[in-house]
Amino acid sequence: MSIIHYQSDRLHMEQIAIADLAKSVNTPFYCYSQSHIEAQYKAYHDNLVSLDAQICFALKANSNQAVIKVLADLGAGADVVSEGELRRALKAGIPASKIVYSGVAKTAPEIAYALQQDILQFNVESLNELEQINRVAVSLNTKARIAFRINPDVDARTHEKISTGKAENKFGISILEAPEIYHVASQMPGIIIQGVDMHIGSQLTDLEPYDTAFALLIELVQQLRAEGHPISHIDLGGGLGVNYSQDCGAPSIAEYCQRVAQLLHDWDGKVILEPGRSLVAEAGWLVSKVVYIKQGQERTFCILDAAMNDLLRPSMYSAVHEIIPERHTGERQKYDIVGPVCETGDTFARNYVMSQVQEHDLIAITHAGAYGAVMSSTYNSRLLVPEVLVKGDKFQIIRQRTDYDALIELDNLAEWQSD
Repeated sequence: MSIIHYQSDRLHMEQIAIADLAKSVNTPFYCYSQSHIEAQYKAYHDNLVSLDAQICFALKANSNQAVIKVLADLGAGADVVSEGELRRALKAGIPASKIVYSGVAKTAPEIAYALQQDILQFNVESLNELEQINRVAVSLNTKARIAFRINPDVDARTHEKISTGKAENKFGISILEAPEIYHVASQMPGIIIQGVDMHIGSQLTDLEPYDTAFALLIELVQQLRAEGHPISHIDLGGGLGVNYSQDCGAPSIAEYCQRVAQLLHDWDGKVILEPGRSLVAEAGWLVSKVVYIKQGQERTFCILDAAMNDLLRPSMYSAVHEIIPERHTGERQKYDIVGPVCETGDTFARNYVMSQVQEHDLIAITHAGAYGAVMSSTYNSRLLVPEVLVKGDKFQIIRQRTDYDALIELDNLAEWQSD
Protein backbone atom coordinates (compact mmCIF):
# COMPACT_ATOMS: atom_id res chain seq x y z
CA MET A 1 0.00 0.00 0.00
CA SER A 2 1.68 3.20 -1.17
CA ILE A 3 0.79 6.56 0.33
CA ILE A 4 2.68 8.57 -2.30
CA HIS A 5 0.32 10.66 -4.40
CA TYR A 6 0.33 13.94 -6.26
CA GLN A 7 -2.57 16.35 -6.70
CA SER A 8 -2.10 18.94 -9.44
CA ASP A 9 1.56 17.83 -9.59
CA ARG A 10 2.14 18.68 -5.89
CA LEU A 11 2.97 16.01 -3.32
CA HIS A 12 0.37 15.28 -0.64
CA MET A 13 0.22 13.11 2.47
CA GLU A 14 -3.40 12.08 2.84
CA GLN A 15 -5.24 15.34 2.06
CA ILE A 16 -2.49 17.72 3.20
CA ALA A 17 -0.12 19.36 0.71
CA ILE A 18 3.49 18.92 1.80
CA ALA A 19 4.18 22.53 0.78
CA ASP A 20 1.51 23.70 3.24
CA LEU A 21 3.06 21.60 6.01
CA ALA A 22 6.47 23.11 5.28
CA LYS A 23 5.07 26.63 5.57
CA SER A 24 3.74 25.84 9.04
CA VAL A 25 6.52 23.65 10.41
CA ASN A 26 9.68 24.60 8.48
CA THR A 27 12.09 21.98 7.21
CA PRO A 28 13.41 19.49 7.95
CA PHE A 29 10.59 17.60 9.66
CA TYR A 30 9.08 14.13 9.90
CA CYS A 31 5.45 13.56 9.02
CA TYR A 32 3.39 10.41 9.54
CA SER A 33 0.12 9.22 8.02
CA GLN A 34 -2.20 8.02 10.78
CA SER A 35 -4.49 6.30 8.26
CA HIS A 36 -1.61 4.25 6.89
CA ILE A 37 -0.49 3.12 10.35
CA GLU A 38 -4.07 2.08 11.11
CA ALA A 39 -4.32 0.17 7.82
CA GLN A 40 -1.08 -1.71 8.49
CA TYR A 41 -2.23 -2.74 11.97
CA LYS A 42 -5.59 -3.90 10.63
CA ALA A 43 -3.80 -5.99 8.00
CA TYR A 44 -2.13 -7.92 10.83
CA HIS A 45 -5.29 -8.12 12.91
CA ASP A 46 -7.63 -9.19 10.11
CA ASN A 47 -5.31 -11.92 8.84
CA LEU A 48 -4.80 -13.46 12.30
CA VAL A 49 -8.45 -13.85 13.35
CA SER A 50 -8.09 -17.64 13.44
CA LEU A 51 -5.50 -17.33 16.26
CA ASP A 52 -5.54 -15.92 19.77
CA ALA A 53 -3.04 -13.28 18.74
CA GLN A 54 -1.63 -10.21 20.48
CA ILE A 55 0.15 -7.71 18.22
CA CYS A 56 2.82 -5.92 20.24
CA PHE A 57 4.27 -2.87 18.47
CA ALA A 58 8.08 -2.77 18.70
CA LEU A 59 8.63 0.71 20.12
CA LYS A 60 12.24 0.83 18.98
CA ALA A 61 10.91 1.55 15.47
CA ASN A 62 9.09 4.75 16.48
CA SER A 63 8.44 5.75 20.09
CA ASN A 64 6.57 9.04 19.63
CA GLN A 65 3.63 9.16 22.05
CA ALA A 66 1.13 10.04 19.33
CA VAL A 67 2.23 7.13 17.13
CA ILE A 68 2.01 4.70 20.06
CA LYS A 69 -1.44 6.10 20.91
CA VAL A 70 -2.72 5.41 17.38
CA LEU A 71 -1.81 1.75 17.85
CA ALA A 72 -2.94 1.56 21.48
CA ASP A 73 -6.41 2.72 20.44
CA LEU A 74 -6.57 -0.19 18.00
CA GLY A 75 -5.72 -2.73 20.71
CA ALA A 76 -1.99 -3.08 20.19
CA GLY A 77 0.40 -4.11 22.91
CA ALA A 78 4.07 -3.16 23.03
CA ASP A 79 7.45 -4.80 22.72
CA VAL A 80 9.92 -2.70 24.73
CA VAL A 81 13.68 -2.92 25.28
CA SER A 82 14.24 -0.36 28.04
CA GLU A 83 12.53 1.20 31.04
CA GLY A 84 12.13 4.36 28.99
CA GLU A 85 10.20 2.54 26.29
CA LEU A 86 8.11 0.80 28.95
CA ARG A 87 7.21 4.17 30.47
CA ARG A 88 6.36 5.54 27.02
CA ALA A 89 4.07 2.59 26.28
CA LEU A 90 2.24 2.94 29.58
CA LYS A 91 1.83 6.70 29.24
CA ALA A 92 0.40 6.29 25.73
CA GLY A 93 -2.28 3.97 27.08
CA ILE A 94 -0.99 0.47 26.42
CA PRO A 95 -1.93 -1.77 29.37
CA ALA A 96 0.92 -3.48 31.19
CA SER A 97 -0.88 -6.76 30.51
CA LYS A 98 -0.04 -6.30 26.81
CA ILE A 99 3.65 -5.42 27.21
CA VAL A 100 6.60 -7.76 26.66
CA TYR A 101 10.09 -6.72 27.72
CA SER A 102 12.95 -7.78 25.43
CA GLY A 103 16.65 -6.90 25.35
CA VAL A 104 19.93 -8.48 26.43
CA ALA A 105 20.92 -6.19 29.33
CA LYS A 106 17.95 -5.58 31.59
CA THR A 107 19.21 -4.09 34.87
CA ALA A 108 17.85 -4.81 38.35
CA PRO A 109 16.08 -1.40 38.60
CA GLU A 110 14.49 -1.90 35.18
CA ILE A 111 13.34 -5.39 36.11
CA ALA A 112 11.89 -4.12 39.38
CA TYR A 113 9.96 -1.36 37.64
CA ALA A 114 8.53 -3.81 35.09
CA LEU A 115 7.53 -6.24 37.84
CA GLN A 116 5.81 -3.46 39.75
CA GLN A 117 3.76 -2.69 36.63
CA ASP A 118 2.87 -6.41 36.27
CA ILE A 119 3.82 -6.69 32.59
CA LEU A 120 2.76 -9.61 30.42
CA GLN A 121 6.17 -11.21 29.92
CA PHE A 122 9.95 -10.88 30.12
CA ASN A 123 11.74 -12.30 27.08
CA VAL A 124 14.85 -13.66 28.80
CA GLU A 125 18.13 -13.82 26.86
CA SER A 126 20.64 -15.49 29.23
CA LEU A 127 21.05 -17.54 32.40
CA ASN A 128 22.56 -14.47 34.08
CA GLU A 129 19.46 -12.45 33.30
CA LEU A 130 17.20 -15.26 34.52
CA GLU A 131 19.01 -15.31 37.85
CA GLN A 132 18.74 -11.53 38.12
CA ILE A 133 15.01 -11.55 37.41
CA ASN A 134 14.49 -14.29 39.98
CA ARG A 135 16.42 -12.34 42.65
CA VAL A 136 14.46 -9.16 42.03
CA ALA A 137 11.12 -10.95 41.94
CA VAL A 138 11.82 -12.75 45.23
CA SER A 139 12.91 -9.49 46.87
CA LEU A 140 9.60 -7.93 45.83
CA ASN A 141 7.61 -10.98 46.95
CA THR A 142 6.25 -11.54 43.46
CA LYS A 143 6.82 -13.74 40.42
CA ALA A 144 7.95 -12.89 36.90
CA ARG A 145 6.27 -14.41 33.87
CA ILE A 146 8.97 -15.32 31.40
CA ALA A 147 9.70 -16.74 27.97
CA PHE A 148 13.20 -17.56 26.83
CA ARG A 149 14.35 -15.99 23.60
CA ILE A 150 15.65 -18.89 21.55
CA ASN A 151 18.49 -18.46 19.06
CA PRO A 152 17.89 -21.08 16.36
CA ASP A 153 21.09 -20.35 14.38
CA VAL A 154 19.08 -19.44 11.28
CA ASP A 155 20.37 -16.93 8.74
CA ALA A 156 17.70 -14.26 8.24
CA ARG A 157 19.36 -13.12 4.98
CA THR A 158 19.27 -9.50 6.02
CA HIS A 159 21.88 -6.83 6.79
CA GLU A 160 24.55 -8.11 9.18
CA LYS A 161 23.82 -5.33 11.68
CA ILE A 162 20.17 -6.36 12.07
CA SER A 163 20.57 -10.14 11.91
CA THR A 164 19.82 -11.57 15.38
CA GLY A 165 19.14 -15.29 14.99
CA LYS A 166 22.58 -16.72 14.17
CA ALA A 167 24.86 -18.45 16.67
CA GLU A 168 27.41 -15.64 16.31
CA ASN A 169 24.88 -12.98 17.40
CA LYS A 170 24.57 -11.74 20.99
CA PHE A 171 20.87 -12.48 21.21
CA GLY A 172 19.02 -15.31 22.87
CA ILE A 173 19.82 -18.78 24.17
CA SER A 174 21.01 -21.56 21.88
CA ILE A 175 18.17 -23.84 20.94
CA LEU A 176 20.44 -26.74 21.91
CA GLU A 177 20.64 -25.44 25.50
CA ALA A 178 16.96 -24.57 25.81
CA PRO A 179 15.66 -27.75 27.53
CA GLU A 180 18.27 -27.47 30.29
CA ILE A 181 17.68 -23.77 30.98
CA TYR A 182 13.90 -24.31 31.12
CA HIS A 183 14.56 -26.98 33.74
CA VAL A 184 16.73 -24.53 35.72
CA ALA A 185 13.99 -21.87 35.53
CA SER A 186 11.36 -24.33 36.75
CA GLN A 187 13.23 -24.63 40.08
CA MET A 188 13.29 -20.88 40.77
CA PRO A 189 10.76 -19.46 43.25
CA GLY A 190 10.42 -16.08 41.52
CA ILE A 191 9.80 -17.42 38.01
CA ILE A 192 6.66 -18.50 36.14
CA ILE A 193 7.48 -20.23 32.86
CA GLN A 194 4.98 -19.00 30.31
CA GLY A 195 6.33 -19.11 26.80
CA VAL A 196 8.97 -19.41 24.12
CA ASP A 197 10.20 -16.44 22.09
CA MET A 198 12.14 -16.10 18.84
CA HIS A 199 13.24 -13.10 16.76
CA ILE A 200 15.76 -13.80 14.01
CA GLY A 201 16.29 -10.33 12.56
CA SER A 202 14.86 -7.22 10.97
CA GLN A 203 13.94 -6.24 7.40
CA LEU A 204 13.38 -9.83 6.23
CA THR A 205 12.28 -9.91 2.60
CA ASP A 206 12.05 -13.69 2.27
CA LEU A 207 9.66 -15.92 4.22
CA GLU A 208 11.88 -19.01 4.00
CA PRO A 209 14.04 -18.12 7.06
CA TYR A 210 10.81 -17.70 9.04
CA ASP A 211 9.63 -21.12 7.92
CA THR A 212 12.88 -22.72 9.05
CA ALA A 213 13.02 -20.89 12.39
CA PHE A 214 9.34 -21.32 13.26
CA ALA A 215 9.45 -25.05 12.50
CA LEU A 216 12.34 -25.39 14.96
CA LEU A 217 10.36 -23.35 17.50
CA ILE A 218 7.27 -25.57 17.24
CA GLU A 219 9.41 -28.66 17.65
CA LEU A 220 10.99 -27.16 20.78
CA VAL A 221 7.60 -26.24 22.25
CA GLN A 222 6.38 -29.80 21.77
CA GLN A 223 9.48 -31.11 23.54
CA LEU A 224 9.13 -28.65 26.43
CA ARG A 225 5.46 -29.50 26.92
CA ALA A 226 6.31 -33.21 26.88
CA GLU A 227 8.82 -32.50 29.66
CA GLY A 228 6.08 -30.89 31.76
CA HIS A 229 6.70 -27.18 31.15
CA PRO A 230 3.45 -25.16 30.91
CA ILE A 231 4.11 -23.37 27.63
CA SER A 232 1.04 -21.25 26.89
CA HIS A 233 2.56 -18.42 24.81
CA ILE A 234 4.52 -18.50 21.56
CA ASP A 235 6.22 -15.19 20.71
CA LEU A 236 7.22 -15.09 17.04
CA GLY A 237 9.01 -11.75 17.25
CA GLY A 238 8.88 -9.37 14.31
CA GLY A 239 11.21 -8.37 11.52
CA LEU A 240 8.98 -8.40 8.44
CA GLY A 241 10.61 -6.21 5.80
CA VAL A 242 9.17 -3.37 3.76
CA ASN A 243 9.71 -2.34 0.16
CA TYR A 244 12.15 0.55 0.44
CA SER A 245 12.64 0.30 -3.32
CA GLN A 246 10.57 -1.21 -6.09
CA ASP A 247 12.89 -4.21 -6.50
CA CYS A 248 12.97 -5.07 -2.78
CA GLY A 249 10.36 -7.82 -3.07
CA ALA A 250 9.24 -7.95 0.56
CA PRO A 251 6.18 -10.15 1.19
CA SER A 252 2.96 -8.47 2.25
CA ILE A 253 1.62 -8.53 5.79
CA ALA A 254 -1.19 -10.78 4.54
CA GLU A 255 1.29 -13.30 3.08
CA TYR A 256 3.28 -13.36 6.32
CA CYS A 257 0.20 -13.75 8.52
CA GLN A 258 -1.22 -16.50 6.35
CA ARG A 259 2.04 -18.40 6.77
CA VAL A 260 1.84 -17.92 10.56
CA ALA A 261 -1.79 -19.04 10.65
CA GLN A 262 -0.97 -22.20 8.66
CA LEU A 263 1.98 -23.01 10.89
CA LEU A 264 0.00 -22.59 14.12
CA HIS A 265 -3.39 -23.94 13.05
CA ASP A 266 -3.24 -26.59 15.81
CA TRP A 267 -1.84 -24.27 18.50
CA ASP A 268 -4.09 -23.94 21.57
CA GLY A 269 -2.35 -21.03 23.27
CA LYS A 270 -1.55 -17.34 22.85
CA VAL A 271 0.46 -16.03 19.90
CA ILE A 272 2.49 -12.82 20.24
CA LEU A 273 3.88 -10.92 17.27
CA GLU A 274 6.20 -7.92 17.56
CA PRO A 275 6.05 -5.94 14.30
CA GLY A 276 7.68 -2.53 14.19
CA ARG A 277 9.03 -1.45 10.81
CA SER A 278 6.13 -2.96 8.84
CA LEU A 279 3.61 -0.91 10.84
CA VAL A 280 5.21 2.52 10.57
CA ALA A 281 8.05 2.71 8.02
CA GLU A 282 6.04 3.52 4.92
CA ALA A 283 3.76 5.84 6.91
CA GLY A 284 6.57 8.34 7.52
CA TRP A 285 8.51 10.83 5.40
CA LEU A 286 11.43 13.09 6.21
CA VAL A 287 10.66 16.36 4.41
CA SER A 288 13.63 18.55 3.55
CA LYS A 289 14.50 21.61 1.49
CA VAL A 290 17.12 21.88 -1.23
CA VAL A 291 19.73 24.37 -0.01
CA TYR A 292 22.09 24.26 -2.97
CA ILE A 293 22.52 22.51 -6.29
CA LYS A 294 26.29 22.16 -6.58
CA GLN A 295 27.89 21.14 -9.83
CA GLY A 296 31.04 19.08 -9.15
CA GLN A 297 33.56 17.87 -11.69
CA GLU A 298 31.85 14.48 -11.98
CA ARG A 299 28.62 14.73 -9.99
CA THR A 300 25.70 17.08 -9.45
CA PHE A 301 25.10 17.41 -5.72
CA CYS A 302 21.65 18.12 -4.34
CA ILE A 303 22.44 19.48 -0.88
CA LEU A 304 19.57 19.29 1.63
CA ASP A 305 18.92 20.91 4.99
CA ALA A 306 18.34 17.40 6.43
CA ALA A 307 21.37 15.33 7.40
CA MET A 308 22.60 11.98 8.64
CA ASN A 309 21.87 13.03 12.21
CA ASP A 310 18.19 13.31 11.23
CA LEU A 311 18.05 10.00 9.30
CA LEU A 312 20.94 7.66 10.06
CA ARG A 313 19.87 4.58 8.08
CA PRO A 314 21.58 5.40 4.75
CA SER A 315 24.88 6.13 6.49
CA MET A 316 24.73 3.28 9.01
CA TYR A 317 23.16 0.50 6.92
CA SER A 318 23.77 1.75 3.35
CA ALA A 319 19.98 1.81 3.24
CA VAL A 320 18.18 2.94 0.10
CA HIS A 321 15.12 5.16 0.52
CA GLU A 322 12.97 6.39 -2.32
CA ILE A 323 13.35 10.17 -2.60
CA ILE A 324 10.64 12.20 -4.31
CA PRO A 325 10.35 15.90 -5.11
CA GLU A 326 7.38 17.83 -3.78
CA ARG A 327 6.87 19.28 -7.25
CA HIS A 328 6.32 16.71 -10.00
CA THR A 329 7.95 17.70 -13.29
CA GLY A 330 8.61 15.86 -16.51
CA GLU A 331 12.35 16.55 -16.65
CA ARG A 332 14.63 14.15 -14.81
CA GLN A 333 18.22 14.46 -13.64
CA LYS A 334 20.83 12.41 -11.79
CA TYR A 335 22.00 13.66 -8.37
CA ASP A 336 24.09 12.74 -5.38
CA ILE A 337 21.66 13.68 -2.61
CA VAL A 338 23.60 14.79 0.46
CA GLY A 339 23.27 16.68 3.72
CA PRO A 340 25.23 19.51 5.38
CA VAL A 341 27.09 17.47 8.02
CA CYS A 342 30.89 17.43 7.74
CA GLU A 343 31.07 13.73 6.81
CA THR A 344 31.27 12.12 3.38
CA GLY A 345 28.94 9.53 4.89
CA ASP A 346 26.26 12.22 5.11
CA THR A 347 24.78 10.93 1.87
CA PHE A 348 21.21 9.82 1.24
CA ALA A 349 21.69 8.53 -2.31
CA ARG A 350 24.30 8.45 -5.09
CA ASN A 351 23.59 8.70 -8.81
CA TYR A 352 19.91 9.01 -8.01
CA VAL A 353 17.57 9.88 -10.86
CA MET A 354 14.49 11.92 -10.03
CA SER A 355 12.45 14.86 -11.27
CA GLN A 356 14.64 17.91 -11.62
CA VAL A 357 14.78 20.17 -8.55
CA GLN A 358 15.98 23.68 -7.88
CA GLU A 359 17.25 25.47 -4.79
CA HIS A 360 14.47 26.00 -2.19
CA ASP A 361 12.40 23.10 -3.61
CA LEU A 362 11.08 20.50 -1.19
CA ILE A 363 11.79 16.78 -1.31
CA ALA A 364 10.49 13.84 0.75
CA ILE A 365 12.63 10.89 1.81
CA THR A 366 10.07 8.11 2.05
CA HIS A 367 9.76 5.02 4.28
CA ALA A 368 11.29 7.01 7.15
CA GLY A 369 8.64 6.29 9.77
CA ALA A 370 10.76 3.52 11.32
CA TYR A 371 14.26 4.02 12.73
CA GLY A 372 14.23 7.64 11.62
CA ALA A 373 13.38 10.08 14.39
CA VAL A 374 14.20 7.52 17.10
CA MET A 375 17.81 7.23 15.91
CA SER A 376 18.34 10.96 15.35
CA SER A 377 20.92 12.97 17.26
CA THR A 378 22.26 16.48 17.71
CA TYR A 379 25.56 15.76 15.94
CA ASN A 380 27.22 18.99 14.73
CA SER A 381 24.98 20.72 17.33
CA ARG A 382 22.05 20.39 14.95
CA LEU A 383 18.59 20.58 16.45
CA LEU A 384 16.28 17.58 16.67
CA VAL A 385 13.58 18.08 14.04
CA PRO A 386 9.81 18.20 14.59
CA GLU A 387 7.41 15.33 14.01
CA VAL A 388 3.93 15.83 12.55
CA LEU A 389 0.91 13.50 12.50
CA VAL A 390 -1.47 13.77 9.54
CA LYS A 391 -5.05 12.50 9.53
CA GLY A 392 -7.21 13.33 6.53
CA ASP A 393 -7.13 17.10 6.10
CA LYS A 394 -5.75 17.75 9.61
CA PHE A 395 -2.25 17.79 11.03
CA GLN A 396 -0.69 18.26 14.43
CA ILE A 397 2.89 18.80 15.55
CA ILE A 398 3.56 15.86 17.88
CA ARG A 399 7.14 16.81 18.76
CA GLN A 400 8.37 20.38 18.70
CA ARG A 401 11.72 21.38 17.29
CA THR A 402 14.26 21.94 20.04
CA ASP A 403 16.05 25.31 20.30
CA TYR A 404 19.73 26.16 20.61
CA ASP A 405 19.52 27.53 24.14
CA ALA A 406 17.92 24.33 25.43
CA LEU A 407 20.46 22.21 23.56
CA ILE A 408 23.49 24.08 24.88
CA GLU A 409 22.12 24.32 28.42
CA LEU A 410 22.18 20.53 28.68
CA ASP A 411 25.91 21.03 29.31
CA ASN A 412 27.34 22.25 32.61
CA LEU A 413 30.69 23.85 33.29
CA ALA A 414 32.86 22.21 35.91
CA GLU A 415 32.85 24.14 39.19
CA TRP A 416 36.48 25.19 38.71
CA GLN A 417 35.57 26.79 35.38
CA SER A 418 33.08 29.27 36.82
CA ASP A 419 33.97 32.97 36.83
